[in-house]
Amino acid sequence: MKLLEMNHIKKEFDGLGVLKDISLSVEEGEILSIIGPSGSGKSTLLRCATMLEEIDGGELRYMGETVASVDENGTKHYPKGEQARKIHSYFGLVFQNFNLFPHFSVMKNITDAPIRIQKRGKEEVYQEARELLKKMGLSDKENAYPCQLSGGQCQRVAIARALALNPKILFFDEPTSALDPELTGEVLKVIRSLADLQITMVIVTHEMSFARDISDRVIFMDKGVVALEGKPDEVFDADHARIREFLGRISER
Repeated sequence: MKLLEMNHIKKEFDGLGVLKDISLSVEEGEILSIIGPSGSGKSTLLRCATMLEEIDGGELRYMGETVASVDENGTKHYPKGEQARKIHSYFGLVFQNFNLFPHFSVMKNITDAPIRIQKRGKEEVYQEARELLKKMGLSDKENAYPCQLSGGQCQRVAIARALALNPKILFFDEPTSALDPELTGEVLKVIRSLADLQITMVIVTHEMSFARDISDRVIFMDKGVVALEGKPDEVFDADHARIREFLGRISER
């Protein structure tokens, strides 16, 4: 079953085309990694998929349902009210800079949205949150505040917060880019554990070996288009000048 479909997506900023007629889909249980140079449109694509940015052309579908579109007159159609809340429950997003509420404890960061937005029972939500913290190796941090945590710990809290909403699909926007190299491994380990649970994921990343190892499929973006798509070996071993140049620059860092 296709959880996500993005059909002929276009996005412009000040007249500059950042996404140029992009189409992709994600199957239930699939892990899709999106790689490419800075400025290629990867993060913008995720922001359009999660409706943080409005598309300027094309169609966005979740669970077979059109949730955002632009008609032939250029009019944008987006859900409102209860329909919007329902659609937002389909996905979770983990940002590169954590985006935790600094004045909330770890526990409140995780439980606030399920209780306040999803209207779920506090006892049930707190129990699930403690189970998530245990999976993240943070059982002793529920009363801590973000300023008391390392970057790796903050990112693991952010992952737990996204999972607490029980999303159908989880998006990661360069989840290790704000971390010191020694903290990157602990976050990647957590993401690997989610793969073992068959959680559908779309991961924008600069960690090439990780993307190659964890992904069912990889998309290479360049200048706002999908330049190459396929299984990890098909993409990383491709005789394709642009990706060979990109991978060469990555390896020199």
